[in-house]
Amino acid sequence: MDEDFRRAALDYHRLPRPGKLSVEPTKRMATQRDLALAYSPGVAAACEEIARDPDKAWDYTTRGNLVAVISNGTAVLGLGAIGALAGKPVMEGKAVLFKKFAGIDSIDLEVDERDPERFIEAVAALEPSFGAINLEDIKAPECFAIERTLRARMKIPVFHDDQHGTAIIVAAAVRNGLLLQGKRLEDVRVVNTGGGAAAIACLDLLVAMGLKRENVTICDIDGVVWKGRPNTDPFKAAYAQETAARTLEEVLEGADIFLGLSAPRVLKAEWLHKLARKPLVLALANPEPEILPEAVRAARPDAIVATGRSDYPNQVNNVLCFPFIFRGALDAGATEINEAMKVAAADAIAALARMEASEVVAAAYGGEAPVFGADYIIPKPFDPRLILEIAPAVAKAAAESGVARRPVPDLAAYRRDLEKFVFRSGNLMRPVFEVARRQLARVVFAEGEDERTLRAVQTVLDEGLAEPILIGRRAEIEARAAAMGLRMDFRESVRVLDPVADRDVFERLVPLYQGKVGRRGVPPDAAARRVGNRPTVAAALLLEAGMADACLCGGTGDWLSHWHHAYDVIGKNPDVTRVYALSALILQTGHLFFVDTHLTVDPTPEQLCDMTLLAAEQIRAFGIAPKAALLSHSSFGASGAPGAAKMRAALKLLRAKRPDFEVDGEMHADAALVPAIRDRAVPDSTLTDAANLLVMPGLDAANIAFNLLKAAAEGLQVGPILLGMAKPIHVLVPSVTARGIVNMTALAAAQANGLKA
Repeated sequence: MDEDFRRAALDYHRLPRPGKLSVEPTKRMATQRDLALAYSPGVAAACEEIARDPDKAWDYTTRGNLVAVISNGTAVLGLGAIGALAGKPVMEGKAVLFKKFAGIDSIDLEVDERDPERFIEAVAALEPSFGAINLEDIKAPECFAIERTLRARMKIPVFHDDQHGTAIIVAAAVRNGLLLQGKRLEDVRVVNTGGGAAAIACLDLLVAMGLKRENVTICDIDGVVWKGRPNTDPFKAAYAQETAARTLEEVLEGADIFLGLSAPRVLKAEWLHKLARKPLVLALANPEPEILPEAVRAARPDAIVATGRSDYPNQVNNVLCFPFIFRGALDAGATEINEAMKVAAADAIAALARMEASEVVAAAYGGEAPVFGADYIIPKPFDPRLILEIAPAVAKAAAESGVARRPVPDLAAYRRDLEKFVFRSGNLMRPVFEVARRQLARVVFAEGEDERTLRAVQTVLDEGLAEPILIGRRAEIEARAAAMGLRMDFRESVRVLDPVADRDVFERLVPLYQGKVGRRGVPPDAAARRVGNRPTVAAALLLEAGMADACLCGGTGDWLSHWHHAYDVIGKNPDVTRVYALSALILQTGHLFFVDTHLTVDPTPEQLCDMTLLAAEQIRAFGIAPKAALLSHSSFGASGAPGAAKMRAALKLLRAKRPDFEVDGEMHADAALVPAIRDRAVPDSTLTDAANLLVMPGLDAANIAFNLLKAAAEGLQVGPILLGMAKPIHVLVPSVTARGIVNMTALAAAQANGLKA
């Protein structure tokens, strides 16, 4: 690495505090009672239960979600035997990845012991503390005996990721590479360079999947591993062949797969012609592979290439699998991670690469959507769908192979539960999704050419949420969808309407629009032009004319302009005095709703009352009991300022209209969210627990508070949700993501099916 990068890496590890991990409590520790429950005497109750039934440890401790990353530092990355302490930054990093990708708590343990037997004893003694063990950076051949012995002795999963993580990703790459090359695993020849722990694990897994052992040749630092070669460890010897060949060049003839897990530049470009037609070249040495991909492409353009580097396509990276394998194993209470579970993981990864890419994956590729092919045979490590595919597959395989102590009873429900690691909006939106699926509503998308819309529509189709109608140019929409690798059928499942080309549809809507805006300063010719060149107008007219059941517009340009166009066509519900905007924020600690974030600049007490009740009704539609706090700079009558007085007046109106509604104010924001602060100010507050609906005295306060908390707390936005429109229509903000569009589609479709807004 260059000096600038080295300095940056050191600063990253040192600042603002040393290391990459911390320990955070999961329970409140604010009062003497909390202390008594957490420690003495309350902790004795949990201890007694576990003493009677050891399996209760999964219920009363963190063991079921705790993995130890353990190393003796004998084979740290490409640095060699640098020792346990020097390897600690790597182990900390591994622990961080467990938490980041799969929500698994992890502790790194560096054991300063190179004697395998003593190392085994040290690790085996830790079984009561952890739900699984991840062995890391232990040199071969000792790693084989260490893992095998620990697996036999311990009744929790023991997994040497350097071996099996690499093997699973390689197996997925081989599965898809052979599919593209038109070959079968049972028929191919494999040449491996290296013969180390990862290589043997790769070969073992491929054999378990159908590769014939006699079709494998290993080359190590001493040349070809041939039957009878002296001083060959038994793991390599299992693949020894009867052959007179002694060099790598000699055994390449007719090989379908080159699997390099060895050293830089060991495969020469001039040897590539010896490989079979349409070969796979997996050159996985890091940081410099056995041969550079550009050299392979120059000599063998029919080859598919993978490396271990992130700056080339098809990166074989263990983070693609290990967090999610452990997630599935822990959730199933597996006693081990066996071959069936590893094969299931490899197949799940391979299948994911064949699906269309998510928005996050597209971002990882610089905004271009990867499509299954020679340069995309395995997913990117940051593909959020990995956990949704791998963990259920592993849990299912654990149950089917008889190693699951707590088999997952409902894999579909389990997969939905895992969405909390992917889409934090999952739990909030789940009841809305269910209502949307009852009857597919026709949802029109004004910005049909937007890539976010197209990705969202593919998800909408896959999840059975709505029947999409896209506004835009048909040729452009179809071309973009094809370039993104989307599977939507424009003849059957998706309708495209072009306001310019489809005159038979939109010319009939022009008089309708002219009637809506004719007395608002829009002459007939201008109205006709708007139908053709304002997608929001065209989409809203389809909804108003009954040709669609719900509508999403905006997402580009000025939000308020889109809203005015939508309002001109649809108007408000006659039962409300005006329209308001509710925005939801999904945080690590739960959900918060803010009103009014977009429309009402300085609401009156009557308007505050109306918006609060409308917002509460929408919150109930999410399956959440609303708890409203009317916010101000003062608390409970402490100020006579107009803003505070307005909030007090709104509270009186709310209590008169809905005496059963849980609401209080006016109050500080911290009092709304922290019951202890509120109780000190007013012990008899009618608001219990933390508020989830924050009602602001004006638009400035609502919008600033919402966006400030969204940025500072990394909150996920849902909305704005328009409250009080005559029909289900919503205006998207420019920062909306594809997943945000999916959420709003489900909401609009559910509203079309009768969900209250």
